[in-house]
Amino acid sequence: MKKYFIALLIFSQIVFSGCQTQNNIISEEVKENIKSRVDNSENTGIVVGVINSKGVTYYNYGVKSLKTNSPVDENTVFEIGSVSKTFTGILLADRVVNRELSLDTPLQQLLPKGITAPKRNGKSIKLYHLSNHTSSFPGMPNNFTPANSENPYADYSIEQLYNFLNDYELPRDIGSKYEYSNYSQGLLGHLLAYKKQMSYEELVNEVITNPLKLENTRITLNPKMKENLAIGHNSFGFEVENWDIPTLAGAGAIRSTAVDMLNYLAHNMGLKKNDLYPAMKLSHTKTATVHNSLKVGLGWHILLRDRLEIVWHNGGTGGYRTFIGFIKGGDKGVVVLTNSKNAVGIDDIGFHLLDATSPLTEPKKPSIANLINIKIRNEGMEVATEIYWKLKESQSDKYDFGENQLNDLGYFYLSKGELENAIAVFHLNVKIFPNSSNVYNSYAEALMKNNEKEKAIINYKKSVEINPDNINSIAMLKKLGMNDGD
Repeated sequence: MKKYFIALLIFSQIVFSGCQTQNNIISEEVKENIKSRVDNSENTGIVVGVINSKGVTYYNYGVKSLKTNSPVDENTVFEIGSVSKTFTGILLADRVVNRELSLDTPLQQLLPKGITAPKRNGKSIKLYHLSNHTSSFPGMPNNFTPANSENPYADYSIEQLYNFLNDYELPRDIGSKYEYSNYSQGLLGHLLAYKKQMSYEELVNEVITNPLKLENTRITLNPKMKENLAIGHNSFGFEVENWDIPTLAGAGAIRSTAVDMLNYLAHNMGLKKNDLYPAMKLSHTKTATVHNSLKVGLGWHILLRDRLEIVWHNGGTGGYRTFIGFIKGGDKGVVVLTNSKNAVGIDDIGFHLLDATSPLTEPKKPSIANLINIKIRNEGMEVATEIYWKLKESQSDKYDFGENQLNDLGYFYLSKGELENAIAVFHLNVKIFPNSSNVYNSYAEALMKNNEKEKAIINYKKSVEINPDNINSIAMLKKLGMNDGD
């Protein structure tokens, strides 16, 4: 049994006159931690960039693709996911600074004729509510039903965006609670561009990327970006599709490099002066509280640690994770990019580089599922199974042999429509963990998809026998006409 969540996650080399790259900014501890993550197959490639008033420094380890083994570097292109929200926040702040809009401008004022924003107790949603996640909109709209789970935002239309808005009833008072919302940020980005009669990408390029000379920060990949693109990978080392986010682009559609992201940070920090700096400063200003140590600006989040204020955001798409942040009023900014989706993430690296008291996550043992996946692909299930048992007996301390390793691999095969591999992996997991209710449920689910009803019933029953409270298995047995005592 497994639940799937689709979301964007909870982010030209800069040269200063007379300054050189600093060799000791990224410690050996951080470098060894990064090496371990890549060598243990937690990540495919990681790029770290650090900036201060003395210059910039990078550390790169790993590859763009496991197939080509081309190394990552500071010019490698990654999807930055929800770091795009900081661009959307700056776009709003720029309109405010130029007196075209106010933070208190009602959402309704930007909507096309015939579209009505919901109200609550007579109060209206303001633009800043969209930017700081207090609009009372959900994380994702209830009409978000992707045709392709590997590129989930691609077919979400403007019509759906507006239909949800027209039909939605706010569950609580506007501004009363923080709820991270891709919908609200995507809506804000769309409307800011709509009012300028532009696409979101055109607006970002006109206001931010072109003036700041962020030449490799785009939604649409130019030829150079295509050449330098890191391929996204899931936690098993499978290559995954890039995400297309046309309607909700303001929530997470941008791609970029470490060089450009450090340039972006330099302008946000005031290390490089530009006409956008007043808008950038406004976007860093606290407008809402998540809890005592976490505030929200416009797009950006602000973490309070002792006397430090860290302005930051992270990001994630199907095969990428990103972190970007800087010390407000201080002299350090950090970007971390990886072309891997995994449970650990890379936020801890970014926070540690900004505040050494923030701990690094210890790299985990490599998942046995990664190796088994490779063996299945190259040598078949029979050979992979033999290798699994041998390694479990002789190298149990080297790999993570936990129940969820093969279970997650089975579900990945299931999502790809590879039923034979999925069933074989789930069956192996049942043999390894014969006292787990969950593995029988998973095996039964795959059997059902393969129209093996009788076998599925046997395994659902076994799941309930081990855990009488396994709701999913109980529900499936009832659906299959199995009553208590059958």
